[in-house]
Amino acid sequence: MTPPQRRRRFPKPGPEQAPTPPQEGQDPPEGQKKNPERLYVITGPDGAERSELDLVTLIVAHADPPPSATPEQAALLRLCTAPLSVAELSAYLSLPFSVVTVLLTELLTAELVTARAPVIRQALADRSLLEAVMHGLQRL
Repeated sequence: MTPPQRRRRFPKPGPEQAPTPPQEGQDPPEGQKKNPERLYVITGPDGAERSELDLVTLIVAHADPPPSATPEQAALLRLCTAPLSVAELSAYLSLPFSVVTVLLTELLTAELVTARAPVIRQALADRSLLEAVMHGLQRL
């Protein structure tokens, strides 16, 4: 015998409450749909070469946003005053990774940001360091 399926009940929207999320199998309301045409407008025609950016590549801004920057590029430059990964930028701006890489490629070409590979730690620690730690622990 299978247990009954439970469905989450959401309160009915009142004047002070937000609309409820859509149930499974239903389309979201018009205002909540993702618009792919908007993403194309943000990035423009993708005819240029993209930079080789990984999810963990760190981005650092060099300058304030110029007046000619798009709102998304200006937001990227404001966020990158401290090093942030491309994945974090994508999450903060609620944009897909591919859109963020196109925007960052334009900023890299204009030399407004720098891309840094993350620091990769060695798989094995240095033997002399391990021996020094071992001798120090033995002296305790």
